[in-house]
Amino acid sequence: MKTLKNIVIIVCAMFLMQSCIVSERPNMAYFSDSGRDFKGARFASINVPMFLAKPIIRRALKKDGDNEEAMRLVRKVSKIKILTVENGDRTMLKEFANYLNDNNYEEWATIKHEGDNVNVRVKQKGEAIKNMLLTVNSDKELVFIDVRGSFTADDISKMINFAKDK
Repeated sequence: MKTLKNIVIIVCAMFLMQSCIVSERPNMAYFSDSGRDFKGARFASINVPMFLAKPIIRRALKKDGDNEEAMRLVRKVSKIKILTVENGDRTMLKEFANYLNDNNYEEWATIKHEGDNVNVRVKQKGEAIKNMLLTVNSDKELVFIDVRGSFTADDISKMINFAKDK
């Protein structure tokens, strides 16, 4: 009976942890459903389970001595997907920006840091922001971070100011 219980626990843990596995297929609709040939671009995608990520993020924020405001923003996040692209080109980035504009994403900020550009876009319905997309563009790779949750415009502004201060 004890062995059966352990097997069930292991199977459940594997099921919950499978979203941590890195995949070589894109996990964002534009890249996986468009049917475009991305000319040798290599993808790595991660779906981050929030029940694992939130405690780690909170611990890191406490260690850095960051304020309660950043912790409050982390509580509002419900899902994070990360996609990295190696050998991506400027055309891919431009087409993706057009796709986002066509799908009602608004550009809120572009932050330049040590040669990298971080672009913040949000999808807003009324006062509620349910989706935020961060695009990090460096010379060597592209990183897309899709953050889902329940945010306000004030939350996003505070997050941008927090990032600029760091």
